[in-house]
Amino acid sequence: MRLAGPVFDTGDTPEGWVAAVRRAGYTASNVPLAPEADDAAVAAYVAAAREAGIIIAEVGAWSNPLDPDPAKAAAAVEKCTRSLDLAERLGARCCVNIAGSRNPGRWDGPHPDNLTKDTFDLIVQTVRRIIDAVKPRRTFYTLEPMPWIFPSSADEYLDLLGAIDRPAAAVHLDPVNMVNCPSRAYRTGDFLRECFAKLGPRIRGCHAKDIVLRETLTVHLEECLPGTGVLDWPVFLRELAKLERDTPLLIEHLPRESYPAAAANIRDIARRCGLAFA
Repeated sequence: MRLAGPVFDTGDTPEGWVAAVRRAGYTASNVPLAPEADDAAVAAYVAAAREAGIIIAEVGAWSNPLDPDPAKAAAAVEKCTRSLDLAERLGARCCVNIAGSRNPGRWDGPHPDNLTKDTFDLIVQTVRRIIDAVKPRRTFYTLEPMPWIFPSSADEYLDLLGAIDRPAAAVHLDPVNMVNCPSRAYRTGDFLRECFAKLGPRIRGCHAKDIVLRETLTVHLEECLPGTGVLDWPVFLRELAKLERDTPLLIEHLPRESYPAAAANIRDIARRCGLAFA
């Protein structure tokens, strides 16, 4: 397993990016390239990553392919297609997006239609269209789980993968995003074991966050610094360590100044578990 996270002050060059990744102590990260990057730029970052022993973790395609506005949905599908193509050219572990949302005002927000059969079918059709447009051989298209959008459980993820029926459809595991009720918050170890047991062979990357259940009524779940919430990190890391060596664990959603503390917490938990990052 490899620890990853966002890097800063890269100088917009492959050499600057490698230096920033090394300063952070990561062995995986994302490259600062947009989908329209030319082949020369892509080749330069691929060569720099290879020479430095850095894994390109993921290409984000953050957009809403399920937007109820057809023009916006089409633009999002185009962005996902181009992002998957960039991931293929980079040899990234995966291209990742959420499935989308039927919410007209928030691309990742809740909506009554998000968890319907019609939306499930629309996700299947959309993912097939994205994958079939690129036909990737080196990378995969993945859906980050969400608390109020498919997939919000390991079983829903399995159902989606079966329905999509494409070898290039794989898994991006963000367990915190699926901790959407007290029963999961109180039993994150059991939930993590279930996710890895059911999805493990197809996991291409994971996101590193934590979550806390506040005492505010009615139910209030909130992200927090890794290692300071209810997520069972020893179980998470032990299960992650069973996957292929280059599987990245990417820290996200923190203020810039908090990333070093998050990385230190995760490394400390790994050491106490007898584990080490590549």
